[in-house]
Amino acid sequence: MQSTTSVKLDTAVRERMQRLASARQRSTHWLMREAIEQYLEREEQRERLRQETLAAWEQYQATGLHVTAEEADAWLAKLEAGEDVDPPECHT
Repeated sequence: MQSTTSVKLDTAVRERMQRLASARQRSTHWLMREAIEQYLEREEQRERLRQETLAAWEQYQATGLHVTAEEADAWLAKLEAGEDVDPPECHT
């Protein structure tokens, strides 16, 4: 199901969109839909990451479990070198 939504754009933005739509051989309608979809994907991902970060912080506050930056760096260096290693153990 689709519905119509109006967007008020200033003249400069509208002209830029028309030029880009012409260069891409697309309609301005397609450009606006694509821009909105990409924005929503990006912002939904950002919100998921924010929620995961808050959950991790709450878990840390409750348990105190962590790895140090040095432990994480050493693990990542091994992964980068192609070694198949388990992540470091969390500790308090």
